[in-house]
Order: sequence, then C-alpha cells, then structure tokens
Amino acid sequence: MTEETHIVPQHIAIIMDGNGRWAKKRLRPRFMGHRAGVKSVENIVKHCIKRNVTVLSLFAFSSENWRRPSKEVSLLMELFALSLKQQVKQLHKNNIRLRIIGDVSKFSASLQKQISQAEMLTSTNTGLTINIAANYGGRWDITQSVQKLAEKVKTGELLPEDITEETISAGLTTAEIPEPDLFIRTGGEQRVSNFLLWQMAYTEFFFTDTLWPDFNGTELDKAISSFCQRERRFGKTSEQLRENDNA
Repeated sequence: MTEETHIVPQHIAIIMDGNGRWAKKRLRPRFMGHRAGVKSVENIVKHCIKRNVTVLSLFAFSSENWRRPSKEVSLLMELFALSLKQQVKQLHKNNIRLRIIGDVSKFSASLQKQISQAEMLTSTNTGLTINIAANYGGRWDITQSVQKLAEKVKTGELLPEDITEETISAGLTTAEIPEPDLFIRTGGEQRVSNFLLWQMAYTEFFFTDTLWPDFNGTELDKAISSFCQRERRFGKTSEQLRENDNA
C-alpha cells in the first residue's frame, strides 16, 4: 500500500446490492428493502457532493433483472417512476444533472416520457452528474456502440481499420464522462454483474458486506479511504510514477 494521497475519486460507480436481504432480515417484503434503498441513494448523493465527487453511477436495474418475479419488477418500475417524480425538481434545484443509461425503449411510454423530461430539465446543470443505469448491461452497451460503427462501415462513412478503442468508447452511453475511478459493490457479493464492463478496465474495486439500505456516508468514506491508499499505475511501474511526480 502507498501512503494515503487524499485524491478523491472523481467518478464512483456503485452496485446497490442487498435490498431484498435487508428486508428479509426484518421479516418485511422485499419491496420494503427497495424503498429503504432509495433513502440510501439520497444520502450518498449528498455525501458525494460534500466530498467533491463529480460523477456517480448507480446500477438500479439490469437487463437481467426482468427475470425476477413479475410482481417485484412491476413494483420496481412504480418505485422508479415515483422517485423520478419526487426527486427531479430537488436534483435540479441542487444543480445536479441526471442521466439514465440503458435501453429505455423497453419501459412504458409514460416512464420513457418521465425520463426524457427529467434529463431535459437537468441537462445544463454543472454540479454532480448522476447516471442511473436502468435496463442496462455492459455487453449491451458495447454491442450497441459497435453496431453504430458497423452501420457507418456499411454506408462507407468509416473503414474497418478506423475502428479503435476511442471510436468504440465514443459510442457508449457514458461517452461524455470520465471512466470510473472507484467501483463499490455492497451486500457481500464480489462480481461486476455486467456493469460498465468496458469502462472499468482500470477502475479500483471495493467490496463490502454492508447491505445497501445500511450504506451511508461513513461507509462511503471507508471506500474512498481505501481508494486513496492505492497506487494507480495504468500499466506503468512505481518508479515511473515517482519520476513523473518529481518532474
């Protein structure tokens, strides 16, 4: 480990896991865990602003989550719509930009309209950017980017040899923002579950047993502290990094 550098991660990505287990431990329906999880989102957003984080990406609903019981999916969609309705004006008031990344075409027409209105309202805000990944999958994100490039090759706008990491990155849903510095997964699982696969090539990982509804500013500070103690070499050696620092 290196001495703590106090460099705060600019982009934090989180898989908010453990809502169902949180509710089960309290003998409550799973949906109560999801509602409690929304409160945690509000707290973490406030703490990210306090710590000068610039981008927060939250995995809310994966493309695989459609496989859950239909009643739970329906309740999740209702909670998503309700949260948008209740929170978007407050987000706008606090200069927060909201973006929904994922295949929103699978949502109801009314929810798609809400998403569009929320993004439009907050589009020019310059504070924290919040990416809510909904009906999102990392493989889907890469695929849709490559498909756009393939269409350009088909029409003669692009040559196959012109396809690069940069052109693929430019077609991703996160093209406008920096890649995640820190990835956090709550709830004890230690996998990325198809979240931001391309974008997290050099991201630092932090796993915690804390269930998402119990994850608060103190827990986030633990993750940030762990991040600050790591040496991010991006393929270079420690000696090269020290030489650059001393230059």
